[in-house]
Amino acid sequence: MIDWFGSYCGSAPTAQTWMSRWNGDGILVLLLIAAAWAMTRLPSGRRGAGGAAVAVLAVAFLSPLCALSVALFSARTLHHLLLIGVAAPLLAVALPQRRPIAGGAALAVATVTLWAWHVPALYDAALAHKGLYWVMQASLLATAWLYWDAVRQTPAPMAMPLIVGGAAQMGLLGAVLTFVRTPLYETHLSTTATFGIGPLVDQQLAGLAMWVLGLVPYAIIGAVRARGAWRGMAAA
Repeated sequence: MIDWFGSYCGSAPTAQTWMSRWNGDGILVLLLIAAAWAMTRLPSGRRGAGGAAVAVLAVAFLSPLCALSVALFSARTLHHLLLIGVAAPLLAVALPQRRPIAGGAALAVATVTLWAWHVPALYDAALAHKGLYWVMQASLLATAWLYWDAVRQTPAPMAMPLIVGGAAQMGLLGAVLTFVRTPLYETHLSTTATFGIGPLVDQQLAGLAMWVLGLVPYAIIGAVRARGAWRGMAAA
């Protein structure tokens, strides 16, 4: 019988042990292998993006980052940025929807999902229950995939406001985490000291990561879409 209570990635590691904490979940390994095989069946133009997406997911869930994210909220933020800003855009290329949802709706759903999981009560609950943890991960990845797919398939002039909106909500959440004066997440109150920082500094680092690293995908994809639009105008 599965014990659903407790952190999926195990107990919080120390600064001395986290690099040895690989996740050996056999079921997850098999699922990732099956996903990688499925990506090889895609057309050549989408196959590479699919394989890269699975590789990113493997890093997020099998590498020591999984355990480190139990101890540090900043590591959890990096984990989520891998899902939202790297794996999800790759999946949008590999697995485009035949009928993408409206861009505004996709942005709204992705924003609500990201912000909801940063509500302290929901966040702490997800790290204390394995089932809820996977609901968190799946919903973040799925809604980000829907958003990036809408960005990709929407004409460039309409896609740019979607990209700006996505970057704005990411930056705003980063600002909240950076400038709030008290630690928000009970999960990390006693797990950061071994890394030489307090929970508030850890939280501020997470906010800065959203500002800096979190905005990179929006900037890159925005530049790609803008360049494509410019070429289309020049050719017209």
